[in-house]
Amino acid sequence: MSAVTPFTFSAAFITFFSVVGPPKVLLSFAGLAQVHPARQLRMIALVSSGAAVLVGLVTGGTAPWLLDLFHISTPALQLAGGVIFFLYAVGLVLGMHLGSDGPHDDAPDVRSGVRELLMPYVVSPLAMTALLVEAADRSSFSWRSTVVGAYATVIAFDLICVLLLAPILRRTHHSTIELLGRLLGLLLAAVGVDLILDGLSDLGVPVLDRY
Repeated sequence: MSAVTPFTFSAAFITFFSVVGPPKVLLSFAGLAQVHPARQLRMIALVSSGAAVLVGLVTGGTAPWLLDLFHISTPALQLAGGVIFFLYAVGLVLGMHLGSDGPHDDAPDVRSGVRELLMPYVVSPLAMTALLVEAADRSSFSWRSTVVGAYATVIAFDLICVLLLAPILRRTHHSTIELLGRLLGLLLAAVGVDLILDGLSDLGVPVLDRY
């Protein structure tokens, strides 16, 4: 059993790194860095990372019971997560920041910064879907703790990257951030579609061969 643990942890880590790793999180923080002072940006990073870990602990630790309580199947979860993620990604492509309050006319604060990160970071639909699916894959507590541990490790890695790169993010031109955001939105839309296709395939719906 111990020989399998490193592999399962690394596999879970790679999964969460791909859905909520630095490439996605840094872009979200780059937008905040344009309007928040450095000290406030660090506080936003700490608070939002703590909130993300807390949500991950609750979601991953109770995944089997949550799915049973609401009578949710894994394919239905994949479909719902894929649709939500696709809509968010389309918003990025079109320059519409869903879940955000829009430009700050008044002095921005920590609460507004954390609120802007709710959709892309703290409660990322794809990350929550991955957490529920992975954690519910096996019934043992050790497996759920492995999944949650991998998720928390990725969040900690994100936090380190944000704190180290905050000065660079503050100097990044707004148009560059918008361009990268739209490119990322296109890629994330494809990920959302792929998740929807996986859900349809698990339900037995014939889908085109993607290879």
